[in-house]
Amino acid sequence: MAEYSILYTEINIFSFLLMAIILSKNMGLSKMVAQRHFSMAIVSEMIFVLTDTVFVLINEGTVSLGAYTPSARIICRTVYYFATVLMCYYWFMYFEYMSDSIFVKTKLLSKFSSVFVWVLSALLVLNLFTGFLFYVDGNGAYHRGPYYILTYTLAYVYVVLAFIHALIRLLRSRDENEKKTLEVILLFPIAPGGAGLLQFIYPRLPIACGVLAITTALLYLNWIDQLISLDPLTGLNNRKQMRHFYHSWAKSHSDGAVMYLMMIDANKFKAINDTYGHVEGDRALKNIADALRQGCRDLPKRANISRYGGDEFSVMFESGSREESEALKSRIKEKLAQINKETEVPFELTVSIGIASSSGSLTLRQLIGDADEDMYEEKEKSR
Repeated sequence: MAEYSILYTEINIFSFLLMAIILSKNMGLSKMVAQRHFSMAIVSEMIFVLTDTVFVLINEGTVSLGAYTPSARIICRTVYYFATVLMCYYWFMYFEYMSDSIFVKTKLLSKFSSVFVWVLSALLVLNLFTGFLFYVDGNGAYHRGPYYILTYTLAYVYVVLAFIHALIRLLRSRDENEKKTLEVILLFPIAPGGAGLLQFIYPRLPIACGVLAITTALLYLNWIDQLISLDPLTGLNNRKQMRHFYHSWAKSHSDGAVMYLMMIDANKFKAINDTYGHVEGDRALKNIADALRQGCRDLPKRANISRYGGDEFSVMFESGSREESEALKSRIKEKLAQINKETEVPFELTVSIGIASSSGSLTLRQLIGDADEDMYEEKEKSR
């Protein structure tokens, strides 16, 4: 008994400390709503681990509270299951904010999302008087009640929903950075969910907290990687990723392959910022980013879409013909006009696009210079 409780405690202490480190690193890194949910999920995890540890120490007899032991067991388990549903809810909301899903775009759905938290909270309060979820008998022994399964199923609704949403987006996505994020999101519910299920079936198997801490660390590292490689406003690659994409291609491309580069610049962007403010300016940049994503979906090979800087963007892709790049250019402009109409922007938003190509002999700087020259020629013609 003592050996089991010591092992269980050691695993949980490791998990708790790892979560505390992630939380401390995350605090102040970003004021995004998604990251606030990330922090709240970790706080819930820490409460989950703490109450689980105390319960095991009391239940195994390692710690004795005398006459208060039965009450302590009930309190620990009540807080534990409340932390479970709260943790699942905050992770669900974090994933939905990261995916910019309908749950966070619609106020009613966003408010309704917490319904299972309230339902389980009410059941846990009722359980204190009825014991239909769990109870302590006259001898002080802890037992699962006839409706114990509700403590897990109500919480795991969030896990299942997050998994389904991430899977659908993964199957539809063609953006490699988004796919990496979605793969981590898919792993997150599977790993702790599977570990929790195993511990539900085999209560003396101490794996749930450890797996939860490790997958949380992976999720945090994935987000840090995004901060390093993605533009925070548009979600596109940054200039560093663009360089890496071209240099990797230049080293390993097949004979006869041609890399095309488009440099895209917003027309009269300064006037939009000066007249309508920076919020509308940011909106304009997001519309351009969406037009680039939508325009590149039909390309046969993956494109690198980046925010080069300010109001300038780039698209790099391998193609067999100049005609295909010209078709993409037209498609991007059509998509931007369509998005502007759908979002009802109060200004005229168009782009100038320059195209250059390389078979691998040009440096990236030379390729950018050629595409910039072509872009400015188009900009002059539009004036």
